Amino acid sequence: MDMEKRAEAQPPSSSKRLVITQVIEMTGLEETAVLELISMEWVKPATTGDGHYLFETRDLYRLNKLSRLCKDLEITTTGGSIIVDLLERVERLESRIEEMRKLI
Repeated sequence: MDMEKRAEAQPPSSSKRLVITQVIEMTGLEETAVLELISMEWVKPATTGDGHYLFETRDLYRLNKLSRLCKDLEITTTGGSIIVDLLERVERLESRIEEMRKLI
């Protein structure tokens, strides 16, 4: 699907989901990078019947974090995705530790 068709695609007005052109604009990532992350299943947007991707707010949050890391550290999208995954894992583990401390 070409960029022109993607630009025309819009989620339903009541939707909180974003189309790929909005995600690209909001994150500063290249379209090829976003498509690569989709193919890696790092983000898993829903798809419409006509093949347009619809991203959730949590996808935008992760992609923004990835974009900042890649720019700040001058690393590849793949490297950034690994770092974001590790940071999220640390956050989950810290949350579990805090829950366990409350039980003591």
